[in-house]
Amino acid sequence: MTMQKKDTASTKVTIHPITRTLAPIVPLAIALLHGAVTNHSVSTPNPSVTSPTAVESGAMVCGGSQNSAGCIAPSPLIAAGHPVDWWFVFKLNSQSFPQCGNGDTRTCPFDAGRSPTSTFSHFGQQYVFASSEHPSLQDGGQQCLGTTTEDPLGSTFDEIYKGKFHYVVWNDQPYEDPALKCGNSISCSGPWGHSKGILAWNDVGNGMVMQVSTPDWPLSGSVAHPRKSDGNTLGCTKDNNVKVSQHFFALRLTKSDLIAVLQGMSNASVVTDPNDLQVVSNGGPSDVQRLVSSLGVQSKAAEPLTGTLSTGIELISKPSRLTVPPWQMVSSLLGGASLHVANWWTNPDKLASTTAANSTAITCWDKSLSAPGPVENATTGTWKGVAFGLLGGDNPNGNHAKVGVSTSGHERYTIFGDMNQEGSYDGPDCSVSQNGRGGMFYVLSNAQLSASVSDLIGASSPAQ
Repeated sequence: MTMQKKDTASTKVTIHPITRTLAPIVPLAIALLHGAVTNHSVSTPNPSVTSPTAVESGAMVCGGSQNSAGCIAPSPLIAAGHPVDWWFVFKLNSQSFPQCGNGDTRTCPFDAGRSPTSTFSHFGQQYVFASSEHPSLQDGGQQCLGTTTEDPLGSTFDEIYKGKFHYVVWNDQPYEDPALKCGNSISCSGPWGHSKGILAWNDVGNGMVMQVSTPDWPLSGSVAHPRKSDGNTLGCTKDNNVKVSQHFFALRLTKSDLIAVLQGMSNASVVTDPNDLQVVSNGGPSDVQRLVSSLGVQSKAAEPLTGTLSTGIELISKPSRLTVPPWQMVSSLLGGASLHVANWWTNPDKLASTTAANSTAITCWDKSLSAPGPVENATTGTWKGVAFGLLGGDNPNGNHAKVGVSTSGHERYTIFGDMNQEGSYDGPDCSVSQNGRGGMFYVLSNAQLSASVSDLIGASSPAQ
């Protein structure tokens, strides 16, 4: 079953149809049910999309037992031994929420003999999180985020880093470890994708993806191939990626989901190296291996990819050659939904918030896309009565997370993205900044999550 073009004739907010769709995602019965519930249409498979060449069964691939090492799949964990379909973590900034909860002490569990970076004048690893089990945000407790097997980030990374899985790590800000081939191995510029994350899977192709907003982490997928000159633990790196707010989103994947995410990564021109075991350990089904081998090059695509994963979560991939404002593109593909977005919003290329009156006055646009709705940039958030900044900027009150919510329509979308609201609305250079870069977005339709994240980032509730 291939990804579907969406029905724009529905009265509900739907995904705008585009020319390209992603690879097989959901079984037909599930897809038909999804179509019935949301008024999304279900079409025939798209012959232009790569499909699996054979049925890859557990017996064929990993030894005939679901408990064999190659059959055990990595999953998003909210704590060691506690898997969920998805989780979202928002790391709060170091001005309003300094250090760690209840005075917990920073450590570097993935770096033998390494101490937390002492030169950080400000750091904050307090966090809030939600999951498929509990979609409303809750306090992260006393742990320093990313440093224990009791927090979602630390337990999930521990599972991958100390496991025996296949993986791809990508990050456009690698700080020279490894020295990825992108023109500047400290921080890669366009048309490379503005995207960061880690993907892990077993011999059958089941696994998970974790989107991150942090420069300089993660940049190794295995304890057998650690970084040579930098840290493997959040907060133990050369770059202070725990000063400002950051976000992390982890999602369980079937093999078909894995193929779709890999296609989205390729379309977005993510920065990685299939020949470097520090960031890529290829394996599993042959069609997966082919897609992994093709990563680390700049895509020639100029159309977005969209699709619905087996969890019902929508995936959107923007290519660098689609030179449009990133979050206006997302709005368009969500039926023109109004969005409220927290991102690294700063000069010199920050895009002003738009309203219903001027949301369509954009000349850096593509005729394949329908008109976007208003996109408002978040400036201040609140957690338990404590305000924190959501503007970009290298300061303790800054924000580097990329999180949005819909503020119109019937659907209650929460969007986790790679990209900032920076670029140009009217040129003359429409490829400037994020307009000319690729990235991915995960869209969840969940009223509880949307309400909770809306409160966090200062968004008003959608009009009824």
